[in-house]
Amino acid sequence: MKKFFSLLAIIAIISVSNCTRIPENNDPVLGIWSKTQISTIADKQQALQKEEWIFNDAYLGRYNLYSDETLIFYTDFRWSVDNEMYSITYGEEQLQDTEVIMDITGEPEQLEFATGGLFALRE
Repeated sequence: MKKFFSLLAIIAIISVSNCTRIPENNDPVLGIWSKTQISTIADKQQALQKEEWIFNDAYLGRYNLYSDETLIFYTDFRWSVDNEMYSITYGEEQLQDTEVIMDITGEPEQLEFATGGLFALRE
């Protein structure tokens, strides 16, 4: 009898796990977006600064900040989309939450601030 109940429990677990499916996220924002700037330091040296946003299909992402190809800061973020407006919410207080829209008409595709101006380009 013990084996029978064990078999029923295994069948129940398998059937429940097969019924739970994670919905597929095919949002066009998925992937890596970046913005590169050249900044001048006090003694007139130039440093290349690159910001990178990696959007994944679980509505999460990673923000990386590089200075001359050296990672100097990173944090996670959450993102959501409502009427083609993407909201990016950071876990760090030093980064301001942002709303952007996607412009796919040009090459490369770009994210723009809701108020106007370039946010990032698709890599």
